[in-house]
Amino acid sequence: MNEFPRTMVGGISLSRMIIGSNWLLGYSHQSQAKDIFLKSYHDAKRIADVLEVFLRAGVDAAMGWLNVNPMFVTAIRDAQDRVGRPITIIDTPSIPMAEGNIDYEDAARVLDQSVADGATFFLPHQSTTDILVDRGKRVIRGMDRLSVMIRERGMIPGLSTHMPESVVYADESGVDVETYVQIYNSAGFLMQLEVEWVHKIIHSAKKPVMTIKPMAAGRLSPLVGFAFSWNTIRDQDMVIVGAMTPDEAKEDVELSLSMLERRAPGLTLQRTRSKAAVESSPR
Repeated sequence: MNEFPRTMVGGISLSRMIIGSNWLLGYSHQSQAKDIFLKSYHDAKRIADVLEVFLRAGVDAAMGWLNVNPMFVTAIRDAQDRVGRPITIIDTPSIPMAEGNIDYEDAARVLDQSVADGATFFLPHQSTTDILVDRGKRVIRGMDRLSVMIRERGMIPGLSTHMPESVVYADESGVDVETYVQIYNSAGFLMQLEVEWVHKIIHSAKKPVMTIKPMAAGRLSPLVGFAFSWNTIRDQDMVIVGAMTPDEAKEDVELSLSMLERRAPGLTLQRTRSKAAVESSPR
């Protein structure tokens, strides 16, 4: 069994590459037409085909919104059965809110569903976390109580956020979380501060950081996206990667390993007529 480089998060061993789910579940960050295509193309089997490639390469962690995407849960179980290796699930659901605060009764139901779906980590999604960020008091409101509820159910708490402040305030206040999700890519896509500032925050974080959107939702080539991400994060940090097909998953793994091993990637490049002039001529 291959083994992708690993890190430790909250006492759990995770592959430093984590399987993302946006492209599998129809969240393209590009257009309505692309979302429709992704949703029409993928079924549980096709998703499992992609997951299988990652899992056989030792990439054994996956992130997604399980509560409203049961097909993803089905695909995870299928891939696990095919390979005979478990996938560590990082659930990122939205938490019900009442007048800007956590509705803890409804939150309990969301947490219970995550347990039923097999989640190891529970990270409230950005749509929840960033509402709770209090810039005046430099805290994340209600997260202490929610973390207790997460721990009581045997899951590990973290934060999924688009706001760099979330990482800083969580560290300052000592809230019980083991990791952070933070947008990080060389294009600055969806980032609320300059790349240099987010880089500083990641390197100063007290807990490992899971970086997302390394290819800026398809706006950067994989070579460019991975070269930046793997070379500017810490050894304990992770990169969450989306792929639409098994072949894309294979390329993502090989490109990432080549960056981490400081070697040229062993990939066959695409060929078009315009590139014929730069290919070596036969002798």
